[in-house]
Amino acid sequence: MKERSVPFRKSLTVISGLQIQIMHREITVTLPGTSYTITYYKPANSRILLAKCQAINEDQRTTVTPSEFLDSAWWAANDKARELGWNV
Repeated sequence: MKERSVPFRKSLTVISGLQIQIMHREITVTLPGTSYTITYYKPANSRILLAKCQAINEDQRTTVTPSEFLDSAWWAANDKARELGWNV
């Protein structure tokens, strides 16, 4: 049986309008107009970003679920880290 290759999807739901802020080697991603926010940092000698602070309770002001936000926020933060040369 032959394996079929399936194109890798970056995110199931791409959320537009995410705000990204960089401060003290931390990347904070927020969804304006909601309580959704998460901060990532890259420990020394680490190849990945880790979540530091997050506010991800269900927000009734948006149809975006917490898991959709976290998915898009993680990709946005990793893209920004690569742009900054953090080698993620």
